[in-house]
Amino acid sequence: MTVKAAVIGCGDVSTVHFGAIAKLDDVELVAVCDTDPGRLAAAVAAYGVPGFADHLSLLAEQKPDVVHISTPHDQHAALAADCLERGVNVIVEKPLAHTLEEGRRLIEAAARSSAKIAVCFQNRYNATVQAMHALLSSGELGEVLGASATVMWQRSAGYYQSRPWRGSWAGGGGGLMMNQAIHTVDLLQWLVGDVVSLNGNASTRFLGGTIDVEDTAEFVAEHATGARSAFYATLANAVNAPVTLDIVTEQATLSLRGDLTVTYGDGRVDVVPERVVESGGRAYWGVSHELLIADFYARLGEDGPFWINPSEAAKSLRIVKEIYRQSYPESLAAVC
Repeated sequence: MTVKAAVIGCGDVSTVHFGAIAKLDDVELVAVCDTDPGRLAAAVAAYGVPGFADHLSLLAEQKPDVVHISTPHDQHAALAADCLERGVNVIVEKPLAHTLEEGRRLIEAAARSSAKIAVCFQNRYNATVQAMHALLSSGELGEVLGASATVMWQRSAGYYQSRPWRGSWAGGGGGLMMNQAIHTVDLLQWLVGDVVSLNGNASTRFLGGTIDVEDTAEFVAEHATGARSAFYATLANAVNAPVTLDIVTEQATLSLRGDLTVTYGDGRVDVVPERVVESGGRAYWGVSHELLIADFYARLGEDGPFWINPSEAAKSLRIVKEIYRQSYPESLAAVC
């Protein structure tokens, strides 16, 4: 049976969603939706399907089985909830929502619905990250003693001026931590354990004349496992350097720098290469969107929620918003 798919939001990251849909057997793209007339017209021309400016009209007329949502952050929760309430399965880009309140709304909508929903933390599907998780879960490395991570990237004023929502609390719900570094925050808490307390700070170090939100942040977190992690991220770097993630255990050190290097206490060294795939997307989006999307479609007939669901995605959202609460105590826009 052919599964009918639609895409809401035809901006930058929709490229990887369209590409993933095209590679799936028995999945047919039936419609696109965007409130921007130019982007909508371009998508209709590129993919040869009907276009809609209103998502409710799309749902009523085309009756898709799965909707991909790749809109600005402030639209994620409302659009996804509308789909779930109509029994339509959803794949939504990160973050879960731009506010904690909207995140809770989506969690509740998912709990009421028989449909499935996935949140795109696709880096969990990276070959290196899967290897790290398997090693840590096996117990053979002993207890995790600590971890650290960095995101040293570059964004220009033009990046924000081309999509003003990215640099605003109202549209993005935050800056660096919500739009770029949240993937690494997600991996840190998934691999090391739930964060039970943290002390952090977010600030605007070089794009203050362009954005209202942060371009630099750091924190120290305590995890439920008893381990401590340190994190630093900035958009002031000269280039988009590889994300780093180091985890120290009783028996080995795991160092992620593109590929994964595992250095054991007895001197052995294993290297797990990251897969390389061709993609129409940007290199810093990672290589695993297609894997997450294919896995979601493969699990549509299974009982129970998809494993990266709103409740799971809320963990990283709460971490980011706690950093904002500590950094901007006077701003409801930052912490809500």
